Amino acid sequence: MTMTDTVEPGKKSRARPSFYFRYMVEPYLYLTPAIVLIALVMLVPLVIGISYAFQAVNLLRPFQSGWVGLANFEALWSDRKFWLALTNTFWWTLGSIFFQFFLGLGLAMLLNTQFHGKRIVQALVFLPWAVPTFLSALTWAWLFNPTIGPLPHWLAALGILSEPFNILGDKNLAMWGPVTANVWFGIPFFAITLLAALQSIPGELYEAAEIDGATAWQSFTKITLPFLAPMIAITVMLRTIWIANFADLIFVMTGGGPANSTQILSTYIFTTAFRKLDFGYASAIAVALLGLLLIYAAILLVLRRKLVKI
Repeated sequence: MTMTDTVEPGKKSRARPSFYFRYMVEPYLYLTPAIVLIALVMLVPLVIGISYAFQAVNLLRPFQSGWVGLANFEALWSDRKFWLALTNTFWWTLGSIFFQFFLGLGLAMLLNTQFHGKRIVQALVFLPWAVPTFLSALTWAWLFNPTIGPLPHWLAALGILSEPFNILGDKNLAMWGPVTANVWFGIPFFAITLLAALQSIPGELYEAAEIDGATAWQSFTKITLPFLAPMIAITVMLRTIWIANFADLIFVMTGGGPANSTQILSTYIFTTAFRKLDFGYASAIAVALLGLLLIYAAILLVLRRKLVKI
């Protein structure tokens, strides 16, 4: 007994540091390279970008740089183009999300059924997601061209337009061009994610609902939607953030024109930084957009948490 008493405490004292290192320290050592890489690639540029928002950083006036505090944000508050770009961003994002979501949901429900040629339809549905954005923008700009593009002529033949004209050159209609291209480009995202969620719903629930005499609409509202609600919340949140920052289609198709009618905050940031070379003011716009998206994401996450509890 004496020998056991003298050995066991030593074993425990040696085991405790080993256990602590193995489960509390060692995992973080493995994660260190990834954490350092994320910090270098994401956090450092983020901190630098936010700091630029409080400085005067204009390459055309290099000797007038320095700390200016909230001056950039004060100028932002009285900037008419900023508020116009913010309004355009709202309609650009809302219109794109609305059509992408409902068309993507419809395609996901279609692909969740069995029919002849399903694999071909599935490949065609997912094809736009594989096309480079720049190529998509050029293609849709060609489709909307009144001289060589078919869309203005088709719309005129259907009586929607009085005559074929440049839709992208009309400030009242120009936004519909990039929105249409963005809807075509983004439908596969919702179709893929919602199809995966639909396939995870137990089939027994639909069988029980059918036995109880539930209609197709009742099965959709009482079974499908509650199961899809958490996925809908997270996909809508992610896609909204992406679209609000998605300047490629608008920049290639319209360049923010005509008369800033398609100028959104992300394109305004780009033109301010790389055409006017005013990185301080562009950073202030970016910080304002970041704040709005953070508020939106927080609201969506709270709603998603409630939906998951339900």
